[in-house]
Amino acid sequence: MTEIILPDKIKIMLENFTRDIKAACSNNLISLILYGSAASGEFIDANSNLNVLIVLKDDSLAGLKAIKPVVTRFGYRRIQPVIFNKEYILSSLDVFPIEFLDMKENYRILWGEDTLKDVVIDTKNLRFQCEQELKLKLINLKQAFLRLNPADRTMASNLLFRNFTSCLHILRNLVRLKGKKPAYIKEEILREITVELQLSITTFLKVLEAKKEPSALKTEEILGLLIDFTSELEKITKAVDRI
Repeated sequence: MTEIILPDKIKIMLENFTRDIKAACSNNLISLILYGSAASGEFIDANSNLNVLIVLKDDSLAGLKAIKPVVTRFGYRRIQPVIFNKEYILSSLDVFPIEFLDMKENYRILWGEDTLKDVVIDTKNLRFQCEQELKLKLINLKQAFLRLNPADRTMASNLLFRNFTSCLHILRNLVRLKGKKPAYIKEEILREITVELQLSITTFLKVLEAKKEPSALKTEEILGLLIDFTSELEKITKAVDRI
């Protein structure tokens, strides 16, 4: 397995986290697995969190009590743990294909068993989850828009950029539906979606550019982007329904 390419301070953090989890869990720990951008070599120190899968024999609240002081420690605040037992993983592949495909795509063993090695995800369940999450996103977005104070620039900005970021994660997986490995770079994801779904999503590109310097936007510009973004999201959702 190739060496993880990360800044030294991040490597040290992961080594210390691994040591402390092992000490806290005793015989309850099966494996610690780093996944996502930190495992793929596309980690951006200023922005990226560290996604870690913790597999326990007992992941009940009683089992979690032992590791709670470690995962909540301020020094490990960038580490985002997901905690399962092996049975839960195998029984949930059809329900959460996006999450497990993300793990399976890029991961590195920090300690213990390779719990993901034999995991097989059926992409027929992926299309369903993508469509479901996109439609739920639209419902929540429209409800939030109705409650939005049009004069509140901060509230409008947060609504736009928060939904844009979470939608990108779903869009990555639409590329998987076409039998391709999706990119991590945001611009590349949007280019792939344009090609694979034969859609023009110029507003997504505008939002991505605006996200780099959100303070430059006026309130009415943010609201305009939000309206156009929602319209393009509806087009994408309809395209997924036809796949």
